[in-house]
Amino acid sequence: MKILLLEDDALLSKILTKHLEKSYKTTAVYDGNSALEIIENEKFDLLIFDSNVPGISGLELIKELRTYNDTTPIIMITAYQDTIHLKKAFTHGCNDYIKKPFELDELDMRIKNISRTFNIEQNTLISISKDTLFDALNNQIIKGNKIFSIAKKESEFLNYLVKKRNQTISKEELVQNLWSFEQMPSDATLRVYIRNLRTVIGKEAIMTIRGMGYRLVSE
Repeated sequence: MKILLLEDDALLSKILTKHLEKSYKTTAVYDGNSALEIIENEKFDLLIFDSNVPGISGLELIKELRTYNDTTPIIMITAYQDTIHLKKAFTHGCNDYIKKPFELDELDMRIKNISRTFNIEQNTLISISKDTLFDALNNQIIKGNKIFSIAKKESEFLNYLVKKRNQTISKEELVQNLWSFEQMPSDATLRVYIRNLRTVIGKEAIMTIRGMGYRLVSE
């Protein structure tokens, strides 16, 4: 999925872009005029607009796009809390509306709902490094021209590390989130999963932080 993010708050834009790029190809712009220009030259699957930005406002941009029969799904982000702006956004043609401040999980849920509603094909490939991709849906790692199939639990293990990329994850956190109480693995089993994954994606990609846990490192 390709997403265009229009957000003029530099810090928020950076946070949202970094988060979205974990799962989607994301382009960020900071004013309405730049957004309109890039939309005229490039196709996106989803547009996320802040309502109050320099140049053409997010609201006016939605109105203009709909005037020209652009049906790309749009999520409006706004700091306004009143229903007047909510009504305007939907009248102009936005498909969903999220009020600041919001949790990243809420944005994720709204994006997934839009994907289902508009039947947007999801790209299941996640970049591990410049030459390595991870297909969490099909339990595969693609490195160069080779495809490696991995066990489902190894896929779940790697997927969790990907979501927490560059964070140190303790063994306890991994076990609590990936196994039921009845199926808790031994330390030896965890080491086997790590060794198998390192064999494919590279030893340096998953760091062992002594006494703390593991970390997936981005290049």
